[in-house]
Parts: sequence; C-alpha cells; structure tokens
Amino acid sequence: MSDFISRQSMVFLATSDSRGECDASFRAGPPGFVHVIDEHTLAYPEFRGNGVLASAGNISENPHLGMLFVDFTHDRVGLHVNGRARLYTDADLRSLHRELPSEAAPGRGPELWVHLTVEEAYIHCSKYIPHLTRSPSPALHDPARPKDAHYFTNGCLKVSGTEGALSRPSADLED
Repeated sequence: MSDFISRQSMVFLATSDSRGECDASFRAGPPGFVHVIDEHTLAYPEFRGNGVLASAGNISENPHLGMLFVDFTHDRVGLHVNGRARLYTDADLRSLHRELPSEAAPGRGPELWVHLTVEEAYIHCSKYIPHLTRSPSPALHDPARPKDAHYFTNGCLKVSGTEGALSRPSADLED
C-alpha cells in the first residue's frame, strides 16, 4: 500500500464537524505528497488555498478522517484509508519525523500537516473506475471561463450561507 500511496498525486478527503455535518474535499500535489511515515501512519501538507480550511476545522472538532486514493491513469484501483487525524505545525511534525520531505510541493510551504493514524484500509475495486489520461495544463487562462469564485453562480445551484457553499434553489425542489 505504501508504494501505491507514494505514486498518487491526488486524494479525496471526507471529514465532519462535531455535529456530524460532512465535507468532501480534494487535495493534490506531486506524487508522494501524502507521505507514508510507517505502515500505520500517513501525513500530508495543508497549503494556503481558498482560506476556508474546512477540512482542518472539521479535524480540530472531530478527528475522524477518510481518504480515498484513486489511480485513474495506470492501475485503475482505489484505496480507502480511514483513521484519526491530528493537526501539526510544520516545525512540530518535523521534530517528530525528520524524514518528511523538505519541500512537499515546489515553492510552497505547508500551513499545517495532517497526521493520520490509520485504523483501517481497504481496496476500492476497479470495476467502475474509468481509465483517464493525463493532459497538459493549458498554457493560457481562457478569458471566457469565469473565475473560480463565480464559476457556479449562474446555474441551477446558487451560493447561499457560507461563502462558496452551494444549495439548490427551493423552486427546483418542488415537483
């Protein structure tokens, strides 16, 4: 499993707050950005992003973390990893695990590290995992594409409540 994780450049996360309200999120980085410390422990960096820090906030209230690694491009298989997470500053986790990569992502330093004590890990079978191919990132930004903050504001879902949270308009719920 450690070889599989060290080849992955993305992972899906599942967290929930103290009330059990869930959040699904996505993390990406260079292959191996989720560092395998040992057979029972993983760590990944939290970088400055949109400023929401929903996953880290949830982990501070409820340490249960689910991770789903999916290899869409090569082996077409997935790995579920569930356990208890703890947040560390970069300096604090490095003092415990000196083998952490010095640059978890080129030119970016982590705001925090998420340290996961693995409680269970199991396969996600390849039956319905599509085979995808990598494509290069576009060199130029398409000016017709809305900025991320405005990408979903003109569709059937509209932003309400928390910045960036989506909800279905009540008119769409009536049939």
